[in-house]
Amino acid sequence: MPDGPHTGARNAVAVVFALNGLSFSCLVARLPDIRSGLDLSNGGLGLLLLLITVGSLVALSASGRLVGRFGATAVVRAGCVAVVVGFVLSAAGVALSSSVPVTAAGFLVYGLGIGGWDVAMNVEAAEVERALGRTIMPRFHAGWSLGTFGGAGVGVVLTRLDVPVAPHLVVGALVSGGVAARAAGRFLATSAAAAAPAGPGPEEGRRTRSPWTEPRTLAIGVMVMCFALVEGAANDWLTLALIDGYDVPHWAGVAGFALFVSAMTTGRLTGPAALDRFGRAPVLGLSALVSAVGVLLVVWGGSWPLVALGILLWGTGAALGFPVGMSAAADDPVGAARRVGVVATIAYGAFLGGPPLLGALADRVGTLESLLAAAGVMVVAMLTVGAARERSATTASD
Repeated sequence: MPDGPHTGARNAVAVVFALNGLSFSCLVARLPDIRSGLDLSNGGLGLLLLLITVGSLVALSASGRLVGRFGATAVVRAGCVAVVVGFVLSAAGVALSSSVPVTAAGFLVYGLGIGGWDVAMNVEAAEVERALGRTIMPRFHAGWSLGTFGGAGVGVVLTRLDVPVAPHLVVGALVSGGVAARAAGRFLATSAAAAAPAGPGPEEGRRTRSPWTEPRTLAIGVMVMCFALVEGAANDWLTLALIDGYDVPHWAGVAGFALFVSAMTTGRLTGPAALDRFGRAPVLGLSALVSAVGVLLVVWGGSWPLVALGILLWGTGAALGFPVGMSAAADDPVGAARRVGVVATIAYGAFLGGPPLLGALADRVGTLESLLAAAGVMVVAMLTVGAARERSATTASD
């Protein structure tokens, strides 16, 4: 099929993924400063992060239908606006008044924005993957990882230079949100059809059936949830765990997070070749095992070479679970947006809700030791990867 419009949409989706990651890493890189600026414990910071979860879950639960009604472009743009507003409020709460309520409001609005933005870009990515006719979803998520890697790199420099939280968050949000909103204008105009195609016959029955009643969709959601928890634990707690557990300076903790993101990026760039050769389930099963071993090395390694190896294994193993789950949910183009929305809602319950729970656990057992919970959930992931096996459009919703 012609490359022109699909290539343009592919590039636009890659940009939107990267900028979503960039905005996220702006926040992650400054979590230690937010914790100290608001004089919070790990548990207090975890409760604050929980507001991101609340906002995101509200947006995630509605985004599939919103994409079906308004299209992915409009939903991404609305998410970008909310991310900018949320970061401005968060920056004001930390820098201007040391106000937990203002910061909390910012985290809530940010959660609304990032949730809608994320589902819409994944729906569009599935459409582009289907149009191109080859596995490409992990590479879009590699774009997200590249964005977080770039944001983490900037975070290392800015924290090393003692740049305040406010300008970092505000400028980062304006740049990422503004450019992403513009890039979304090049999306394919097919997302609405994928959410709710017209016409009678068997497709009509599949369209009206709720994805929340489909065993395969729910099983994919559980599998992605496990991988998302492991990824989310690193995003929100790896920097702090290295600082608290190994007594390293702030910039070194951020560098450890950057190493994790680089491993995820590499895994997502190279993963499609393995997926096309061996299939989704075997690759994901091995990924879960590798990630669990990596977490154990980070916690129990004791020396920097072993800890660094653990970070690399953790990131490499966690790389493919989320993007492959999105592709699996969209195997059937009929109602793909709604299924992606369901899987994303389940997954982000862990990606965003897991870290606050780890914060409460960290107050009891220590920040570093709390990461052992992430290794445990990889056992569940190994038991559920079979749900992601390749299906044809006629059997994907069975």
